[in-house]
Order: sequence, then C-alpha cells, then structure tokens
Amino acid sequence: MSTNNEILLRVEDLVMHFPIYRGVISRQVGAVHAVDGVSFEIKHGETLGLVGESGCGKTTLGRAILRLVEPTEGKVFYDGKDLSGLNPEQLRKMRQRIQIIFQDPYSALNPRITIGDAIMEPMIAHGLMANNKERRARVLHLLSRVGLEENSFERFPHQFSGGQRQRISIARALALDPEFIICDESVSALDVSVQAQVLNLLNDLKKDFGFTYIFISHDLSVVRFMSDRILVMRNGKIVESGEADDLYNNPKEIYTRELISAIPGS
Repeated sequence: MSTNNEILLRVEDLVMHFPIYRGVISRQVGAVHAVDGVSFEIKHGETLGLVGESGCGKTTLGRAILRLVEPTEGKVFYDGKDLSGLNPEQLRKMRQRIQIIFQDPYSALNPRITIGDAIMEPMIAHGLMANNKERRARVLHLLSRVGLEENSFERFPHQFSGGQRQRISIARALALDPEFIICDESVSALDVSVQAQVLNLLNDLKKDFGFTYIFISHDLSVVRFMSDRILVMRNGKIVESGEADDLYNNPKEIYTRELISAIPGS
C-alpha cells in the first residue's frame, strides 16, 4: 500500500475515442473525442474533484481509469503498476483495491437479491473472510456505518428511498476495503437535503477508512466542498486545475467562471 504524499494514481495522455459509423457497410466516418489527452496525478489520501458540464467526458474518463472501457491511447498507473498491462485475472485482483460508486444506485443493484446478499457478493467473489457468518457480520457493520438498520439486510432495493439506496451502494463499495474510490455523480440524482447528508457521510468515511477519492460532478459547489484539488474538464480536455478554494475564488478560465455563475445564489 502507498504511504501518504506518494502518488497513488497517475494518468498519462489518456485518450478515449468512440468511432462513428454510417452507411450500409458501416464505414467509419469519424470519432467522438470523449477524452482527449488527459494527464494528472493524485496523491494517497487526497480527494481530487473532476467537474464539467454533461457530455464533457468526465464519466468516460473515470471508467477508462478503471478499464470499464478500454482507453484508445495512454497509460494509467496505480501504485506504480500500469493497469493497461494487466491480464484479466490481475485486473480482477486490482479491482479489490479500486471501487466505483455510480450515479444511479437502483440500476447498480440487482433488484432480485437482498441488500445483504448484494453487499456480500463482492466479498464472496474475491474470497474474503472464512465463511458467510463472518461476511454477514461485516455487512451489518457496514450498514450501521452508512446509517442503515440491521433489518435492511433482508430487504430488497425497491424498499428503500434514493438516498438510502446510495448509502447501500457506498456500503457495497466499502465491502472490499478499497484504497481508492471513484464517485461518479454519486449525489446528483438526490434531493438537496439528502445530497448534504451523503456528502457528509462520504467525508466521514474518508476520515475513518483513509481512502482516496476522485469525485466527479457537474456541480462546482459540490466539488469544492468535497475536494482538495479540482480539475475542470471541457470537451474531453482539462482546461484548468488548482487547489479547490483557490480555483473557486480565482478562476482563470471563462468556462470555469461560467460553471460558478451557474451555481444558484452565486
């Protein structure tokens, strides 16, 4: 495991292009440049905010980092290891250390299995703990830690509110005790009051578990609240970066100023 102030993740010239096909023979006529030569580093224990309007490529960047989609070009190094060079089994083991919390918790949960089984599922897949009794005990601890009752274990996703389902998704991400979590618009679908509760929960969990975040959102005020540093993304490129408060109070790019002006009450 990395130690504090070491570089945990390094992204080098990452490119993600999606080809455009047309015609009867499906001839490629172009490509969507979703991510276009992005480079950055994140230190162990840091929260890096990634902000930009919808369609700017930030979600694709997050998924390309995890190899949920295969990058067109570029490298991603995690704890010094090149993720692009890992075979499927090595990548599966690496996923124990790297998790993602998706925007829509309902679609991320299997409606046919209970919450307890959903959280236990990754532990079984990775062979963690000796038996299901130990796994159940860990699940109950995680449910309590994210503010849910023990009886949630036997209930199904549709029996919970949106905010509760996002808490379940957070517990599931924590099940493997990861070092690094990507939060992909993880509060954007929630009411404002519930957003604040989940954001505070994420910050508390970071203190307790000591993991590293990339926090992705279109809302610069939310990103500022969560982040140590911020990257501003537009049309697949990073157009500005800096310490969170400094970037918010002294934006250099017109685009960043536009994001700030879009915040209610700004």
